[in-house]
Amino acid sequence: MTAAQYRELMASRGRRGGQSTPAAAAVPKKKTRKKPAAHPGLPSVPEPPALEPLLAGLSGIGYVKTMLMPYVEEMLTSNQRLHHMAEYKIKKQLRADAAQMIRRENLPHLQRAAIFYVLHPRPINRKRDPGNWAPTAKAYVDGLVTPNPHQPKEHHLLPDDDHEHLLGPNPVMGPPVTSGFARMSLVIVELCGPLTSENGETVTGTGTSTYRN
Repeated sequence: MTAAQYRELMASRGRRGGQSTPAAAAVPKKKTRKKPAAHPGLPSVPEPPALEPLLAGLSGIGYVKTMLMPYVEEMLTSNQRLHHMAEYKIKKQLRADAAQMIRRENLPHLQRAAIFYVLHPRPINRKRDPGNWAPTAKAYVDGLVTPNPHQPKEHHLLPDDDHEHLLGPNPVMGPPVTSGFARMSLVIVELCGPLTSENGETVTGTGTSTYRN
């Protein structure tokens, strides 16, 4: 019996016994790694926000200051799911940046103020809600009002950030950046009179304008 005849004999026995030769093991698929998002490039300086629409909703206006906050590659948003230590690290940096702006811009002590935070988004085709960046604005305001977190009773910009001294911070969509990550500007408006329902209504767009040049 030749080798070919022997192989044919064994194959015919396997068919009669209902046995089949084992299939080759499937080759595991290689996991495809997601490509990291392309870096948006170097930071850029956006156009400053238009002040007239913001001031038109306020009365008793005094000092007005617009500040482009220092560039960071990551801000806090309400859509993030961060580990608490990662969130703390970002918040600490944002507060420190705001405290640094006090010295750089020589910010005065005010009794009452309205604050707008202006989002300068990246130039990509996507809908954005500037209100989602409220956690970043809150960290900035904390740094402006209480520059030293270890001395919480020592305040700078305002005596406190409660409803009697602060209106806002309120979200505004601003001009986009041309490259780099999104940025944020703060518009600080001194209110010379007490915070009233009139200011509270007009700043949210539900009242009539009381501001005149």
